[in-house]
Amino acid sequence: MPLPRYGEDALADLLPSVLAALGVPDEIDVLGLPPARRYCILLVDALGWNLLRAHPAQAPFLTSLTGRSITAGTPTTTATSLASLGTGLPPGKHGIVGYTSRVPGGDGIFNALKWDPPLDPLTYQPYPSLFDRAARAGVATTVIGQSSFRDTGLTRAAMGGPFRSANTYGQRVAAAVEGSSGATPSLVYVYDGDLDYTGHQHGWRSAAWRYQLAMVDRFAEQLYDELPPETVLVVTADHGMVDVEPDRRIDVDDVPALREGVALVAGEARFRHVYAASSGVADDVAAAWRSVLGDRAAVLTRADAIAAGWFGAVEARVAERIGDVVASVHGDCAVERRSVFPVETRLRGLHGALTDDELMVPLLVGEA
Repeated sequence: MPLPRYGEDALADLLPSVLAALGVPDEIDVLGLPPARRYCILLVDALGWNLLRAHPAQAPFLTSLTGRSITAGTPTTTATSLASLGTGLPPGKHGIVGYTSRVPGGDGIFNALKWDPPLDPLTYQPYPSLFDRAARAGVATTVIGQSSFRDTGLTRAAMGGPFRSANTYGQRVAAAVEGSSGATPSLVYVYDGDLDYTGHQHGWRSAAWRYQLAMVDRFAEQLYDELPPETVLVVTADHGMVDVEPDRRIDVDDVPALREGVALVAGEARFRHVYAASSGVADDVAAAWRSVLGDRAAVLTRADAIAAGWFGAVEARVAERIGDVVASVHGDCAVERRSVFPVETRLRGLHGALTDDELMVPLLVGEA
């Protein structure tokens, strides 16, 4: 099973490397990026490295760029990856450990994308963003995303920086060009989520996904063409995706052994956080989940997952957010719970696990 390469070749290493390439003191470029006065980062949600390589005809521009793969973090999901990108930290430090996890000190479920319940973002994730660090060093920064993302808990916790609303490709190109056109060094970040939405609904092997990838490729090419001189475009992603058929899904509600000794099941269908009902039963819960899932998942206790480096270095305040047992699902399988997460049962494309298709994301570099 592949693991994140924190500190060497991971999404969390991208912005520190960009800041070093921009000349910000005390930053380290571990990814080997070219020095430049301006950087524009385009993050295409769910553009996995393997998915991109499987579709060169739909993505001629993206595949023409200098590229290789890097890893996302654990789990391979948007909230966790955006926090790692924005802070330069592994999940064990920034603390956003999944799409859903247990509310700190409580028994409810916290949804990090919706930021529900509304916890204080700067308490839940107390580290400053790298966009703020860049601004303090004199770099002009711009964060570009959908208007619905403005001032959300996740945006505040993960990104910081001046936010520009842009709901269409044209608006995103215009905002990125404007943000890159000043006299001072600049860092622009652009987020696009339409490929992820299409993959969830139809699967990444669908015609709809291929057509959407072609649109993303044209958008990236236009963005590259319009950026001012001395600007480096970096294209990356937060995770990949796998397609899971209905007959390959296991529902926790249908299997009593998966509920024995369990107080709460969180995470998502490809990566589950399982919280024990009482202290001392985590080993029994892990054994039960291993017995049911077999070779379809890697099932570890919290301590073993931390020791294996799944979440990077883990701070004490973050440890309780990780399940007493965690399960990373392999192959074309999913572990659902329709009574709690009914939407997951309707999604064709899924992500979250530690597989090559989900963990490996592109690092594509285009120099002006």
